[in-house]
Amino acid sequence: MCSPLESGMNALSMRMVTRSRSRGPGAGPRAGGEDPVPLGRREAAAEGRKSHHPIKRQQKAQRLHVAYESSDSEKGEGTEPLKVPIWEPQDWQQQLVNIRTMRSKKDAPVDQLGAEHCYDPCAPPKQVRRYQVLLSLMLSSQTKDQVTAGAMQRLRARGLTVDSILQTDDSTLGELIYPVGFWRNKVKYIKQTSAILQQRYGGDIPASVAELVALPGVGPKMAHLAMAVGWGIVSGIAVDTHVHRIANRLGWTKKATKSPEETRGALEEWLPRELWSEINGLLVGFGQQTCLPLHPRCPTCLNYALCPAAQGL
Repeated sequence: MCSPLESGMNALSMRMVTRSRSRGPGAGPRAGGEDPVPLGRREAAAEGRKSHHPIKRQQKAQRLHVAYESSDSEKGEGTEPLKVPIWEPQDWQQQLVNIRTMRSKKDAPVDQLGAEHCYDPCAPPKQVRRYQVLLSLMLSSQTKDQVTAGAMQRLRARGLTVDSILQTDDSTLGELIYPVGFWRNKVKYIKQTSAILQQRYGGDIPASVAELVALPGVGPKMAHLAMAVGWGIVSGIAVDTHVHRIANRLGWTKKATKSPEETRGALEEWLPRELWSEINGLLVGFGQQTCLPLHPRCPTCLNYALCPAAQGL
């Protein structure tokens, strides 16, 4: 027989062996030093259901479809790039057609007496002709075309060049250009500008808007017309009081504008560039004959039904 101490030790040994054998897979080597055998899929799934932390199934990867804008090389040669929609006035194309129809006779004062008709086309060299174009534009500010043409005729009769103007005293020059608007100021501006042209440009006029508007007495409208008539370059829309007034009456500006220069910016935002050179002469003549500053002749205008201003009268 075993002693009580031996019996207790044997019982403790049996409990330790039982616990070691009851350990689950992955708890360490089995008794006898054997490594655990990996479970199959079904056994692992069954084991996972028994455990507190079930094995998660791998989710199938989803493909993301991202649309990219095709590069130029991927586009067909005939494919046009996407155009960003811009604001444009309602019915402006029909309004333009109607104005062209009303102006088809080309019999407004601007058509015979405008800046492009006041210089001597036979005067050599070209720089003299460009100088005469600029001078006629300076005289035309706040002045009717008929008055400007008369002053240019008197100046040309004396030989209109930079040198001849600089040699003419102020009082004589004033008599020659009177009664153009603000003629005293224009005498001063003409003398100052002529001196600058002689010193810096060899008697010619600058070939940029920035340099032109830097000359005394030359504004943006004059600069753009000088570029068009003198250099054959369309640098912008020439906006005077007629163009400013008519553009607002027709609704050709997104909002009402307060100055010709503001109107120019508003028109250039949407009006196709190929029309820029036409707009000044077209609207000036229209303003001289039909869309008058006071008492416009709306009943005879082809745009009567399309003009917001006419409908508001």
